[in-house]
Amino acid sequence: MIRTDIHTHTAFSGDGRSTIDEMIGRALQLGLTHYGISEHINYDYDRIGFTVDGEPFPSTDEAAYFRRARALQKQYAAKIRILVGAEFGYDHSSREQERYAALAERYRPDFIVNSVHTCRGDDCYFPQYFSGKSKEFVYNCYLYRVLESLDAPYPYDIVAHLGYCSRNATYPDPKLRYEEYSDVLDEILKRTIAKDKILEVNTSAKTAGSPFIPDVDILSRYYELGGRKISFASDAHDTSRVGDKRELVCEALKKIGFTCITVPDRGKHLQIEL
Repeated sequence: MIRTDIHTHTAFSGDGRSTIDEMIGRALQLGLTHYGISEHINYDYDRIGFTVDGEPFPSTDEAAYFRRARALQKQYAAKIRILVGAEFGYDHSSREQERYAALAERYRPDFIVNSVHTCRGDDCYFPQYFSGKSKEFVYNCYLYRVLESLDAPYPYDIVAHLGYCSRNATYPDPKLRYEEYSDVLDEILKRTIAKDKILEVNTSAKTAGSPFIPDVDILSRYYELGGRKISFASDAHDTSRVGDKRELVCEALKKIGFTCITVPDRGKHLQIEL
């Protein structure tokens, strides 16, 4: 059974619904050995002026988050390894990339999740991203942005939720299939391996057409290409989803051939048996 969950959010994030204390309490109830908090840092939103229902997406109070999380990390050290991380919303702007690098230097997160949320001036989750455009076009736009993000000039550990664009897509068949985007997906997977990064399996799949993203076809290709570093992420924003579908993911990974889950911890990649 997977005893890790390395991508979650608390009320420090603008869309988090449970407090950091509540989330850690839930992780303890579930018997997790490694629990990662990765609050949103959305400099990409800042640049494009992204809004939700006409209001700017709330920024994370970085200083308050790291201060509180580090204190809790020490408090619970004998019971659970709390990893104090961050999720960077990749942006192609060199100015925003410099801001991320400066934050990484200032707070020294235990791990960094590198995520693509925005593409073509919008968040790939919201309906307007898909409006009037073909699935092939918008999915390729997203995937090539992911490929670009792998060369981000700041230290990151995890390549997050590959297939994010399918989570809330408005197409009758939203599923992201390897066979339909094999060229760019192969480049993403090969570069992830070459850079010694960790590919995330994320169970916040919404209506993506599979229980987790990326799905088994893409994970199998990653394994075939030599990729062995996989992290488990519920992407929980409240206590109800911490560790969600972890047994399902564990069984799927074993069938492919994976034997371990990888946990990033201050530059080290820990291998935890499935």
